[in-house]
Amino acid sequence: MTATIKAIIETLTEGIEPIPNTVDKLEPGEPEAAVTGIVTTFAATRYVVERAIELGANLIVSHEGIYYSHRGGAEAWPNDPVCRAKAERIREAGLSIFRYHDYAHRRAPDLITEGLVEALGWAEYVEEHRPEAALLTIPPMGVREIAEHLRTKLGLSVVRAAGDLTQTCRRVGVLVGFRGGGSVAIPLFESGRLDLIVAGEGPEWETPEYVRDAVLQGGRKTLLTIGHAESEAPGMKRLAAMLQAKYPDVPVHFVADRPVFELL
Repeated sequence: MTATIKAIIETLTEGIEPIPNTVDKLEPGEPEAAVTGIVTTFAATRYVVERAIELGANLIVSHEGIYYSHRGGAEAWPNDPVCRAKAERIREAGLSIFRYHDYAHRRAPDLITEGLVEALGWAEYVEEHRPEAALLTIPPMGVREIAEHLRTKLGLSVVRAAGDLTQTCRRVGVLVGFRGGGSVAIPLFESGRLDLIVAGEGPEWETPEYVRDAVLQGGRKTLLTIGHAESEAPGMKRLAAMLQAKYPDVPVHFVADRPVFELL
């Protein structure tokens, strides 16, 4: 039986209580349309849109929004030529796009965090999955050794570090996306008894400044940031494998864009 977009969405949200005011929605797209192929991705960038068309997929499952805003669609920038051109290309290609953000993070364990932990080869070291983080006890590793591990496993060009870069770490918190901000990361150091937090990103005046002061006051705390997309893309890659197993007759692809920032 041909899978419909509605069936795919039901699979993605299965077992999770409805989330009020969620950003997860099908826009554009018709729920009853048959699915010819699926692309999962961190963000439905113009590059990802073109790859989906080349692959013959008519459904993109994107973790982040299409139009550069967490809650807004194309209407957030009604007169912007970049948004208009992108929307027109999506329309003329007949693509459907489902935003899969809130429900992905609401899974237990969090799908996006789980994907990053598995990509790092650290799944066996997880001692606790919290809604906001995975807490691990890893074999003793130096900060620079861990940074190299992150670069190798995730194909990163750079890892940003703050705090004590000389310590040996065992207790590690893994936080994806924007959870490196102070409201999440700072209390986690104490409640999780952490030496190190590996995070996507967060305001630079919050957690990085906290760990700097902690070291000056005699503490041993370190923050490694790897980038928002870099921390969440592995979860969407994991989702592609899950959907392929559920729908073996539907071609499913994970597509990643190049890193958005370049080193000059």
